[in-house]
Amino acid sequence: MAKLYLVPTPIGNLEDMTLRAIRVLKEVDLILAEDTRNSGKLLKYFEINTPMRSHHMHNEHRSVEGIVRRIQNGETIALISDAGTPAISDPGFLLTRACVEAGIEVDCLPGATAFVPALVNSGFPNDKFVFEGFLPVKKGRQTRLKFLAEEQRTIIFYESPHKLLKTLTQFVEYFGAERPVSVSREISKLHEETIRGTVTEVLNYYTENPPKGEIVLVVSGRK
Repeated sequence: MAKLYLVPTPIGNLEDMTLRAIRVLKEVDLILAEDTRNSGKLLKYFEINTPMRSHHMHNEHRSVEGIVRRIQNGETIALISDAGTPAISDPGFLLTRACVEAGIEVDCLPGATAFVPALVNSGFPNDKFVFEGFLPVKKGRQTRLKFLAEEQRTIIFYESPHKLLKTLTQFVEYFGAERPVSVSREISKLHEETIRGTVTEVLNYYTENPPKGEIVLVVSGRK
């Protein structure tokens, strides 16, 4: 039966790719990839020869309808992002929703995602948490931070290296200088590190050691 597969891909170490993910990507009729050049290296490494086409945030609004029709006509399609699980701060939600609304089966495989190891590594309570993804760049950013300042659950953010210092500086303003935070960088990659401390301590560390790579910020909830 034709369906949509959402297939997680490694966020760093290629050994994080599951056997099931490799099998599914070999068996489907088409792979939708966020960046075909990046994903092409992954497919070549695992000897996956399935046809691939681009599906990213700039074209997904236009392409969703056609993809749904292809599945309805009998094709099985897999969606992958550059790293991690599709639709988690990556393209995938629009297509998943359209398939669900059309009565198409959607199968999301378990696999790599950055925020879970960052949350567990933080040492903060993880029985209840809030995943915020990326903060708004401009409009609504301060409003969101002001709202989250009262959050008692552990809060998780994604951040780019060139915005980390700005974000930590705003955390001092909205969450307080002594709020515990944990920054996990380059998870499962060669230079992986987790830095824990107060907002001020972590801000000072990254002021002296400019960050590189993918970053997950975990903030302790308000006591």
